[in-house]
Amino acid sequence: MLYVISGVIIVEALGGVWTVPPHCAIWIPSGVAHVARAPGRIVIGSLYLEPSLADPIRYGCGILFVQPLLRELLLRFLSAPLLYPQGDTREVRLVSVLLDELQGAPLEPLHLPMPTDRRLRRLAETLVDDPAVRFTIEEWGARVGASNRTLTRLFLKETGMSFVRWRQQLHIGLALQRLASGQSVTNIAFDLGYESPSAFIAMFRRMLGRTPARYFSEAAVVDIDGEAQRIPQRGGEAGRSAHADTSAKAGIVDFQTAARRQNKSQ
Repeated sequence: MLYVISGVIIVEALGGVWTVPPHCAIWIPSGVAHVARAPGRIVIGSLYLEPSLADPIRYGCGILFVQPLLRELLLRFLSAPLLYPQGDTREVRLVSVLLDELQGAPLEPLHLPMPTDRRLRRLAETLVDDPAVRFTIEEWGARVGASNRTLTRLFLKETGMSFVRWRQQLHIGLALQRLASGQSVTNIAFDLGYESPSAFIAMFRRMLGRTPARYFSEAAVVDIDGEAQRIPQRGGEAGRSAHADTSAKAGIVDFQTAARRQNKSQ
């Protein structure tokens, strides 16, 4: 589990791209090949669970909204030794509560599944390269050689969502990365092809339940510096990265590049 304390990370794994904003965590099951990169400065905590403990949680990758109790439990174990002492009943009880909170944590709709059908790939690659394109599903059908009905059916089958929803997911991922890098809502809105900032804000609120400003301000309610200080730096400790503080040089990834790479790999 990667818990984002500040900044934004982009995770690529089989099946798509996940944009993880501050005060959310991404759960990655055992055995899933993945890469996580940052478009700027980040502070994250990594928590590893034994597969036998993790079985009841989730079977696929997913972004969890970290509520206050879960946050405190994560910070508690991030600041603890790599393994808690065997037979320590207090630690066992805390682990049980942690697992309960992980199972009950709400999922954030920040996954961009990438289609495999060649016609959908052409469409997806075009939108990744130029997210401001506003063709209708009918216009896309004429361009990629498929009927409106075929594209609609394929999008639902391969991504689990409608074309309009998929495009909004792409826009949300791009917007979160750009917001985290300090770009203005107005510039982001026009770059993504919205007629006005208010139209973009309305879409963002529908998807994530909050405006862009509130999304990041609420994530910063807890003192970020205080959280970072509570996680000790353990340089070189095997099996765990308890604290990661990366400059923009350390891990640059463009959301569009990640999505494009996912599409081509399939």
